[in-house]
Order: sequence, then structure tokens, then C-alpha cells
Amino acid sequence: MSEKRMLIVGAELVKKIDDNRGDMDRAEFIDFLIESQLKEKEGSKNPGNITREEFRQFQEGTKELLRNFLEFFISYGLELGKQPSDSEFEHLTKKLQSLGGSAKVKSS
Repeated sequence: MSEKRMLIVGAELVKKIDDNRGDMDRAEFIDFLIESQLKEKEGSKNPGNITREEFRQFQEGTKELLRNFLEFFISYGLELGKQPSDSEFEHLTKKLQSLGGSAKVKSS
């Protein structure tokens, strides 16, 4: 049989443990929580943070999504027969190009 020790904790913590432990006894529940925390820390090298490269990829993906969104609405407007004015079309084209990369504007 393993050696046992006593741990003194506040009454609120004991209530919180009892409210959440389900069928486990207090010792099993505390052991489960500790093991879960240790595994989580071992499993993630950078918890809650992202790298610059991941953020850059997210930015590029967002820009591509915005480009596709604008491209769709330009094409949609052209398909319906509503011809945008030259200044309106130029403004949307500049927005697409400002999002970076080469914008592929469909013209009908």
C-alpha cells in the first residue's frame, strides 16, 4: 500500500473538487487533474501562442479570401448585367491589387 499524506486546502476548493469529480474519489480526481496538466504542457511546445510564420500564413489566407470575395461580387455584378461605372470598377480593381499578390479580375 502506498504511503499517504494529508493536504490541507480551503473549504471552497474542496467544494469545487466535490462538485466536479463525478464518481472519482478526491485523491483520484486531483491525480487526474495533475496528470492532465502535465501531459498538456509536455504536448505543446508553445501553448496559446503562434509563430510568426503561422501568423503570416493566416494573413495570406485572409487576404486570399478577401480577394476571392471581391472577385466573386465583381463577377456576380457583371453576370447580372449591371455594368459598374469605370470609376467603380477601377476602385474595386485597386482594392483587389492592394490586398497583395497579383489580383485576377475576371472581365466579361
